[in-house]
Amino acid sequence: MNNKIAMVPGTFDPPTNGHTDIFLRASSMFEKVYVVIADNKAKKSMFTALERKEMLLEILKDVKNIEVVIWDGLVVDFAKKNNIGVIIRGVRSSNDFTYEFELALTYKQLCPEIEVLFMPTKAENLLVRSSTIKELASFNADVSEMVSKVVLESIKKKFMC
Repeated sequence: MNNKIAMVPGTFDPPTNGHTDIFLRASSMFEKVYVVIADNKAKKSMFTALERKEMLLEILKDVKNIEVVIWDGLVVDFAKKNNIGVIIRGVRSSNDFTYEFELALTYKQLCPEIEVLFMPTKAENLLVRSSTIKELASFNADVSEMVSKVVLESIKKKFMC
């Protein structure tokens, strides 16, 4: 496994400013970063995996060492297939850390050579959650400080239909 290649897996439904911050910080630390969009057909999402990918491609278009992909399998299988040595997980709180720590132990059990790094959010993104954004948007609240312009426009289109 190559420790110069990392991945940031997640649903990213919708992509938030907190997600973008983690991607950009990771891109400055690793030669290549995969942003891996989980495509869980059993999970009800606001945006399709392809819509999320299109938004992320636009948001990250100027970052040359990030590749955005859709994956419908286990995260560690993607890592093995692409020789990825590091999985990055963003954390906002101790609750996030507890969940992410247990997930990291599962990753290590399935693929002992993988490393998992926890990256704390910046203070301004502490309360930014995709689930909160979806709920606020459903009530037509202003979420413009939590998402990029491209995501904001996509959210507005969803709720106009």
